[in-house]
Amino acid sequence: MVSIKHRGAAALPLCSLQLRCSRGSLLLKLMNRSVRNQRVGSWHGVKRGVAQNPGGPDYKDAGALPRRDSTRGSLSQFSHCHAVLSAVPPQRVRGEGAFRGSELQTPSTDMAPDCKGVLLSAFDYKTEKYVIAKNKKVGVLYRLIQLTLLGYIIGWVFVTKKGYQETDESIQSSVITKVKGVLLTNTSGTGPRLWGPEDYVIPQQGEAVLFITTNFLETPNQRLGYCAESFKVLDGRCRENGDCPEGEAVVAGNGVKTGRCLKKDRNSTGTCEIYGWCPIERSHRPDVPLLGRTESFTVYIKNFIRFPKFHFSKSNVLETATDTYLKTCLYDEVAHPYCPIFGLRDIVRRAGYDFQDMALLGGSIGILIEWHCDLDKGYSECHPRYTFTRLDVNATPNSVSSGYNFRYARYFKNAAGETHRTLLKVYGIRFDILVHGKAGKFNIIPTIINLGSGLALMGAGSFFCDMVLLYMMKKSTLYRERKFEKDNKNGNNNRDSVEVSEEPVKQPSEVEHLTDPTSDQRTVGTTPFSTEQHDKPSE
Repeated sequence: MVSIKHRGAAALPLCSLQLRCSRGSLLLKLMNRSVRNQRVGSWHGVKRGVAQNPGGPDYKDAGALPRRDSTRGSLSQFSHCHAVLSAVPPQRVRGEGAFRGSELQTPSTDMAPDCKGVLLSAFDYKTEKYVIAKNKKVGVLYRLIQLTLLGYIIGWVFVTKKGYQETDESIQSSVITKVKGVLLTNTSGTGPRLWGPEDYVIPQQGEAVLFITTNFLETPNQRLGYCAESFKVLDGRCRENGDCPEGEAVVAGNGVKTGRCLKKDRNSTGTCEIYGWCPIERSHRPDVPLLGRTESFTVYIKNFIRFPKFHFSKSNVLETATDTYLKTCLYDEVAHPYCPIFGLRDIVRRAGYDFQDMALLGGSIGILIEWHCDLDKGYSECHPRYTFTRLDVNATPNSVSSGYNFRYARYFKNAAGETHRTLLKVYGIRFDILVHGKAGKFNIIPTIINLGSGLALMGAGSFFCDMVLLYMMKKSTLYRERKFEKDNKNGNNNRDSVEVSEEPVKQPSEVEHLTDPTSDQRTVGTTPFSTEQHDKPSE
């Protein structure tokens, strides 16, 4: 049994007292208030009884004072036990000492915390502390930031970017082209000639990239033989035969050197003789486009698209059972948005250039078909949008790299079986058809993600205003003291809580001290305070 010693007095049994005599015991404080009036009288009676009759009844009998009811008797017993504990020196109660052997030992506040308490504290919920700052300027600034962020979330994220939709940008596309139009030319070299799509369209099978000839330079009736290299070819110039090694190909030339240097006189600079297709290519280019009237031709662009995520497919052609519409329509973004027939002149004009100027040297035009489909609105609201731009734009006008041209030849055999060809250097417009697309449909997952991100962004207003109050205001120190509190040594920073531990333990008065019992005396057993518990009358 644990005992208590005080100022050399005899040991007093602690009995079955379950109350922890600690600094923060709120229950002990309440009990002191309840039995304060009757404590003095009770202990006075005990003290007088012991003093007048030292050899009389034992301690238990002396403490058994008359009680009006069992509840009051319980309080008297508790007052008795409390007085015994109050007799212990403060340093014993506050953990400044320790019982050795039979002495009472209370844990020090510097000891390591209970492992179970640390584990349970991981499940505590800690709320934020809000401080209301009566500052109109900061309040207006906070509301302005909130309105700005709210407008961004609603206007940009959800209305403009449709953040509530799931999107699919992996568009699958197929493009088929077809050009229609015929043209008659009459040149001094070849005479009259009729040009059809199979002549001026390259390649003829109709792909997403097509080339339409608008000008050409023709060299007819070329045969394999010996002739002089062009003087414009630098590697073909020579002063003697040694400058033309036999069997060596002319760099950027038209054939292979034969070992001879051809020149008009002994002191002039000539050109090497070559073996190749003779005569060599003509160098004079027409001043006007020979196929300039191709601007009246039309190109039929048929596009099929599919978004695999939503299993959605559509075409840029109007869905009709007859072909009358396609034979008479021409694309107009307002009147005929589903007519895929375009005039070449209109395409170049929409790109911002003149067809005749571009037809002389050629160029490259990009046709972009964009599909932005809001599948929440239905199938009929998914429309193609066309954009036209010139791709071979140079910073310097009339640059050497401007234009688009290449060469190809057509081969023939005469009656004698000799092979000859017609060399064509063609200029024209290259059309690159590009297809981009994006489809969206409502989905709850991106809606929740964007909404949560927007609500989290609303906290930026509080953070910014806190920075203003903490570092930019005159009374920033006062606000910092109210916003941040340091934990005391008991870990309690709630100003409104009852801080029992900060109040000193009330020392018992002299009249409340018990006289030392004799060796054959016993202390009265006590139980925890309860209004439902009644004392039994002493026997």
